[in-house]
Amino acid sequence: MSERIILLIEDEAKIRDVLRAYLVREGFRVCEAEDGKKGLEQYDECHPDLILLDMMLPVLSGERVAAAIRQKGDTPIIMLTARSEEWERLQGFELGADDYITKPFSPREVVARIRAVLKRAGRALAEDEAVIRAGDLELHPESRTVFTQGQPLPLTATEFDLLFELLKHPGKVYRRAQLAAIVLGYDYESMERTIDSHIKNLRRKLGVNARIIETVHGVGYRSAPGSGE
Repeated sequence: MSERIILLIEDEAKIRDVLRAYLVREGFRVCEAEDGKKGLEQYDECHPDLILLDMMLPVLSGERVAAAIRQKGDTPIIMLTARSEEWERLQGFELGADDYITKPFSPREVVARIRAVLKRAGRALAEDEAVIRAGDLELHPESRTVFTQGQPLPLTATEFDLLFELLKHPGKVYRRAQLAAIVLGYDYESMERTIDSHIKNLRRKLGVNARIIETVHGVGYRSAPGSGE
């Protein structure tokens, strides 16, 4: 198996040095940049499997970098920040982040989060898993792709897993904590708001098909009964 490439966009040299050394020791290849503009350049050059993105960057902010990357593709993003306010964490998810780590952190935690996100992004599904259809949506589990009216829908790994789980069981009501455990794979701080943010992003991308995902007030979410086939 080839080395997984991590793009580290962080303006603090000491943090870059520590994370680079730890990631290389754990078998990753590291590309790095000290500001947002160079980060986008490195993204195009090294084609990373995952991005560690500081929110507070010179030249271009982490928010602008994340938005630009999401215009290009669905490479997993883990955001790094020294600020722990809930609104900032939720803003990161609305920009398409897959995970969020607050400084100070241990390199071991960062590696664990990277492995968890990469596992979700490349999760192997049974080859005989049937295509799921709902309205004009087609979800292909084996290739982890979703099409609407024949056009591919760019979803992050987390958004795909949420949609897949909901469509597999039409009408089944999921509590937010259940979805977090199934999709994220571990206990998550403020998990209910986190799931809400991912559902909001997913609905926006689904457009007219957003009605397939129903809110069960005071409980969680479900896909509309009869929506999957």
